[in-house]
Amino acid sequence: MSANIFFSVGEPSGDQHAARMVSQILALDSTIQLRGFGGQAMRDAGCRLDRDLTQHAVVGLIEVVPKLRQFFQFADEAEEIFRQGNVDAVVLVDFPGFNWHIAKRAKKYGIPVYYYCPPQLWAWGGWRIKKMKRSVDHVLAVLPVEKDYFESHGLPTTFVGHPFFDAVACQSLDHQLLDRFRNTGIGGEHLVAVLPGSREHEVHSNWPLMLEAIRRLHRANPRTRFLVAAYRDRQCLWCRDQMIEEDRDLPVEFFVGRTSEVIEAARCAMMVSGSVSLELMARRTPAAVVYRVGRVLHTVGKHILKLDSITLPNLMSDRKVFPEMVSVGKTEPAIDFLTQSVHAMLNDHFYFQGLLASLDGLREKYAQPGASQRAAAFMHRQLANGEEMPQKRENCTDLTRRAA
Repeated sequence: MSANIFFSVGEPSGDQHAARMVSQILALDSTIQLRGFGGQAMRDAGCRLDRDLTQHAVVGLIEVVPKLRQFFQFADEAEEIFRQGNVDAVVLVDFPGFNWHIAKRAKKYGIPVYYYCPPQLWAWGGWRIKKMKRSVDHVLAVLPVEKDYFESHGLPTTFVGHPFFDAVACQSLDHQLLDRFRNTGIGGEHLVAVLPGSREHEVHSNWPLMLEAIRRLHRANPRTRFLVAAYRDRQCLWCRDQMIEEDRDLPVEFFVGRTSEVIEAARCAMMVSGSVSLELMARRTPAAVVYRVGRVLHTVGKHILKLDSITLPNLMSDRKVFPEMVSVGKTEPAIDFLTQSVHAMLNDHFYFQGLLASLDGLREKYAQPGASQRAAAFMHRQLANGEEMPQKRENCTDLTRRAA
């Protein structure tokens, strides 16, 4: 089957999800041509990258405004590709602010648009549903609540499951590194994972809180070691540079591209809110979640968000499986929250076992792999004009994982 799919992906985590889908599509039919905007993981999986959009990921109005002209230029580039008439379908992954423009321009040329990992309109931005119905033909939902929401608004939707669980199921871990983490005389019961975020502004806003919490936890729990999983080398270097002379004796190690091993080995974690919480859920690693925002964004968010949680596993559960806090203004409350939450996970056996029991229930219900294969099979059928294609054996292609 000769067909061409254009991907538009702007987030580092979306790059990983799209890469697994790309790999599965090519496993079904290697003649399908895949191109578009994304990141290095998609390129490695076999997608021709017209532009690395993950280098430009931004969140919030303050960050977006300075880059508006650049994003419109990127959208113009996509439209020129559509105008040439060689694209049979467009697949959008997350990144709604930009992807609305890609969808609109694709529809201008009659190209069907599919949204994989759709924007969380059920949580915020519900007024945008009309825009989505105009520009998107079909949603590939990754959470059950998404299917219910979009179908209730008349948008065709197929639930495929969350691709993060594919990442966990197919991840090839470095067992030598895991053994080193666990066999140092203190064991995994004293390891804490530290995940400062995947975006530059997240790291810069949240790492100082985490570093101070590490100092306090070390004083209270001298045997505890901290494994910091950075997404990029420059973020890792920046975190290290924030440590002062008095921190030289802190038992802290830094890693890039080893998030899965760090999560797997650790007893618990402190983390910046993000989709990596699903990997913590799948690997049975309880975490304290923090997210620092400015006063303006927080004020706006209170008026548009319809949720009482910022963490995906909590939204899947009827209780706060992961303790969480949005930090605004003074940093001391967030530092105290991280310190006390992680201290309890390290020292309160019954509390910790209760968290594990809750995580086990969520894992049994939601953490099933196969989302990437189901999404790829759906697209394959669409390109084959709806014909039912023979089932192919799932191929857990080992993709290099970078932390989200």
